[in-house]
Amino acid sequence: MIMIMLSHLQLLPHSIRVFRKGHYLFHQDDIITSMFLIETGEAQLLRRHRNGNVFVLQRAAMGSCLAEASLFAVTYHCDAIASTRLQVRVIARNVIKNLFENDVSFARSWANHLADEVRRSRLRAELLSLKTVSERLDAWIANNGSLPAKGSRKTIAAEIGTSAEALYREIAIRSHR
Repeated sequence: MIMIMLSHLQLLPHSIRVFRKGHYLFHQDDIITSMFLIETGEAQLLRRHRNGNVFVLQRAAMGSCLAEASLFAVTYHCDAIASTRLQVRVIARNVIKNLFENDVSFARSWANHLADEVRRSRLRAELLSLKTVSERLDAWIANNGSLPAKGSRKTIAAEIGTSAEALYREIAIRSHR
């Protein structure tokens, strides 16, 4: 997150909430009243499909604003869940929107941040267009530098659009080369 944006957000009135792993911060179609700045831990935005598949839209860690595009929406378009123990700074949406509308440097930082997110989303769409688990894993490694850590592989599998088992098999094949 852009530092000027983060420094502005940290000065706003807020409350602190802690979520246990697996607990929801919000659900799809909930009315948006708050924005969440991640202080510790990790949260995920999830979209559930009719066939039961879950698609990870965002992994937000320390210093991230969860579902930042929600500033301009009425209801959430996905679920948010704590993927680890999570501590968040909860800021009223109308307070951030007021800051956006009245502080040009903050609005510019927010717009730059959203543009970066669009670029990352396009990269992810490109990754998901690849046909095989091997191609997707290669693209993920090219973007992230190395194989995913053991504790994060199930999350990475969802991120690259495959099953955890298929990802584990591909990693096992690579370890025996």
